[in-house]
Amino acid sequence: MRILVGLSGGVDSTTAALILKQQGHEVIGATMSIWGKDGMALKAGHKNACYGPDEVEDIEEARRIAKNLGIPYHVLNCAEQYERIVLDNFKSEYVQGRTPNPCVWCNAYVKFGALPEMARLSGIEFDKFATGHYARVEEQDGKYLLKRGVAPKKDQSYFLYRLKQEQLKNIIFPLGGYSKEEIRQIAKENGLDVAEKPDSQDFYGGDYNELLNIQDLEGNIVDLDGKILGKHKGIWNYTIGQRKGLGVAASEPLYVLELRKETNEVVVGFADKTFKKSLNADKLNWILEEPKEEFRAQAKIRSTQQPVDVLVKPNGDNIDVIFDDLQKSIAIGQSVVLYDGDICLGGGVIESAN
Repeated sequence: MRILVGLSGGVDSTTAALILKQQGHEVIGATMSIWGKDGMALKAGHKNACYGPDEVEDIEEARRIAKNLGIPYHVLNCAEQYERIVLDNFKSEYVQGRTPNPCVWCNAYVKFGALPEMARLSGIEFDKFATGHYARVEEQDGKYLLKRGVAPKKDQSYFLYRLKQEQLKNIIFPLGGYSKEEIRQIAKENGLDVAEKPDSQDFYGGDYNELLNIQDLEGNIVDLDGKILGKHKGIWNYTIGQRKGLGVAASEPLYVLELRKETNEVVVGFADKTFKKSLNADKLNWILEEPKEEFRAQAKIRSTQQPVDVLVKPNGDNIDVIFDDLQKSIAIGQSVVLYDGDICLGGGVIESAN
């Protein structure tokens, strides 16, 4: 089988390509070029980030890896799609006082959308598309299931919940049955010099304000009673649950509870006020079928969380998710992803929390 592998220059995608080649497949490497900010320099360190000017180095690393593996290699320019789909959403959400997840949008519409599409338009023929994600795809009764990676700490299905059936049927995740430690060991045993290369830590390594490119907008930091405690220079500089860097003193630590675009206020409070019982989400994506009745499931409100028990109530284009146990710092704009055991059902974007 001819398999196109998205190569980033890291240990995961490299080992994914190696495993597929060892299985006897005809492997082709491809990297998407997404940095379209010529002349823009970062003020902060930017290594180990997905998006940044050091992309040139990453591409050369991926090219070298492909040569060492003995596979063809291509660079595909997806900068326009990335700007339109990921960065425009990122900026719009932050300016509104929300906390976006660019990796979710990149995966659904660029990495698993624009990249394979651009490859086909470039004349590259392949049967399946593979990446180094820690997740699994299984076919069952003509449908394709997205399942969690077998290593709970490394499972990346949270970032993939917006994939569609037509995408899943053409995707392979060679690493879904391994732990990170096992993948590094495989890389080491096969003489891959990226075996100990650090993982990417964020989608962008510089100051987010460099991407937002907007002027400061001073406003008040207030408590739940509306008392002014301090000043801020833009609500987009804060995230729900943030404790450090508030510049406000109190008898005990304060946390960001809410970002109010209408009044340009950052609302803070003590730890006990960070817990919520439920949330509402829209922009839903169901991997299998849209539920019509309420159902029990498990949910994640952040990628590093282990799924927790919930009751889900469909309500047209929205869902209400009620947690069995209170959840801390539910961020508007992030995703809630639903599971039935290891099977990812889908999810949506968090609109409110109560």
